[in-house]
Amino acid sequence: MDELLEFMAKSLVNNPDAVKVTKKITSSDLTLELSVAPEDMGKVIGKRGKIAKAMRLIVSAAALDTDKRVNVDIV
Repeated sequence: MDELLEFMAKSLVNNPDAVKVTKKITSSDLTLELSVAPEDMGKVIGKRGKIAKAMRLIVSAAALDTDKRVNVDIV
């Protein structure tokens, strides 16, 4: 799932080298932290958070076969 999130973020931003995804695993949750360059933050979030919401939806749909809940945090 982290590769999927990284791919989506890199296709949106102007500086794809600054995109980093870190993974934090607990017993029932998987948290993916996405960090991008400050000037690309608006492109990842989108108007009223629509792009961020869509990215969260796609990642959680990809995680349906696992028994963990996936959270995406944009840092």
